[in-house]
Amino acid sequence: MATFEEQVDAAIAAHGQWKTRLRQAASTGTSEVPASVVRQDNYCAFGKWLYGDGKATFPSREQHEEVRTLHAEFHREAARVLDMALAGKVQEASAALAMGSKFNRVSATLVTKLNVARSAVVGGRSAREATG
Repeated sequence: MATFEEQVDAAIAAHGQWKTRLRQAASTGTSEVPASVVRQDNYCAFGKWLYGDGKATFPSREQHEEVRTLHAEFHREAARVLDMALAGKVQEASAALAMGSKFNRVSATLVTKLNVARSAVVGGRSAREATG
């Protein structure tokens, strides 16, 4: 079973790869994964963990809910961009991936919140270890 930090690291890496996949989809008009699947936030490994064992490992319910909400929004945005790419709307899809776009903002906010949660877990563990 992966640690909280490993789950967060894997999620950040996997979600970072979506920008590359979406750019590729925009340039080719194809995708190995349909937008209907991308839209599901509980289909990816992180989503399954987030809805399952991850609930109990977050530093707080509020942080879990915030990350879950952002993760769902990330998937909706990725699917929206993928829909554009698959419809041949290359310029629109590219613009939807650009700096300052909703996809980019949601992605960056999700990564930030995941890092905050990781710091709280690691910091809490270090404090417990120090006190014995």
